[in-house]
Amino acid sequence: MRISRRTVVVGAGLLTSVLAVSACGAWEGAGGSDSASGKIEGQVTFQTWNLRAHFKDYFEGIVADFQKKYPDARVKWIDQPAEGYPEKLSADAAGGTLPDVVNVSPDLAYPLAKAGLALDLEKAAGKYRGEYLDGAWRSLRMPGLSGVYAFPWYLNTGPMFYNKELFRQAGLDPDKPPTTYDSLFRDALVMARRSDRRTAMLASTPAIEDFGRYGVRLMNARGTEFTFNEPKGVELLRHYKELYTAGALDSQALTAQAESAGRKFQQQSVAMNPGSALDLQNFKKDAPSLYRHIGITDTVNNTGKANMYVQGLMVNAQSKVKPAAVAFAHFVTDRRNQMAFARKVAIFPSTRGSLDDPYFTREDGTDATRVRVASAKSLGTAVNYTPVVLSEQMKNVLRNAVARAVQGKQSPKAALDGAVAACNRLLATG
Repeated sequence: MRISRRTVVVGAGLLTSVLAVSACGAWEGAGGSDSASGKIEGQVTFQTWNLRAHFKDYFEGIVADFQKKYPDARVKWIDQPAEGYPEKLSADAAGGTLPDVVNVSPDLAYPLAKAGLALDLEKAAGKYRGEYLDGAWRSLRMPGLSGVYAFPWYLNTGPMFYNKELFRQAGLDPDKPPTTYDSLFRDALVMARRSDRRTAMLASTPAIEDFGRYGVRLMNARGTEFTFNEPKGVELLRHYKELYTAGALDSQALTAQAESAGRKFQQQSVAMNPGSALDLQNFKKDAPSLYRHIGITDTVNNTGKANMYVQGLMVNAQSKVKPAAVAFAHFVTDRRNQMAFARKVAIFPSTRGSLDDPYFTREDGTDATRVRVASAKSLGTAVNYTPVVLSEQMKNVLRNAVARAVQGKQSPKAALDGAVAACNRLLATG
């Protein structure tokens, strides 16, 4: 997949509709055993997502190392372009041509697991569980199913950037940015009032992960119904309505995308915005006056756990070389190979203990290490707040409900009640 702090979001419905036949038709009984024991031999097809252009040597090296360790096995590496990747998975799944090992995000793994096409690694390779961070391993569990359906691979998260000068101008301590939602809301109202509404704290409304970080229960324990309209969710939305009314939330936040929110921050009209190492480098080059005042802190939350973006390696449950496929997927995601990958690009390994390496704990004065250390510190306990069953259509439902509530066109409770009802209908029919 493309290396990014944010995963490319694709609704599970895209795959689910194509896989409906697979779940009960051609694949039924076709070698779907969870057993992965046996000799490591045969040719494994391995598919990544838009990685060949920049990391060809790295992956060819991994393939060579694996084949040296297991002389009876061979690996054929396939790299698909980013555009149309979910559609490609759909076509392969429906046609019975899924590769043996596939690069997936949790939302793409879900419909494949639901259709019986993803191997349950908790059964087939549970002995490896202790090698991975708990949060990363759990992120590849699927609601309504028992087990884990991909090896955790690389992770990402991002710190929160803030403008120290705007904090100073508002009489706020530039060395003590808000780290909880209560302190965020309080400081945001102070900033808006003291700047006569010229400076907003934020440029975007809450998405599902914000509800998660606030401490809202997003779904029931079985993952069969959304529950983000519980009192804590309503409370969060009331706070955002108050910010919008006071000018503490940018006036264009209702329609803002991540890119436009970033531009607002770069223009110094908002005081806080999430970002990445690449953003920091861009600030230094394109907005030196902002860069001089940049502060870096953890993303605001009430749970003590940052949001985790996850990529994984799924093993095809119908693979004819299952022992070799499991062995290779584990090999790619083991500590040594994940650390080597992390040194080539701004991602983080999902293996236990890796984030304690000096590479992730020591700053050297550069932009990259400032962000890397801050992000790595938060990943040790991070979780993936976005439910894997949340489709793009459902996200639009929530986004529209939030906009109505923030503008006062509907009460926060009514807006969230309607959004939950609509999302649950979509979930039931998806």
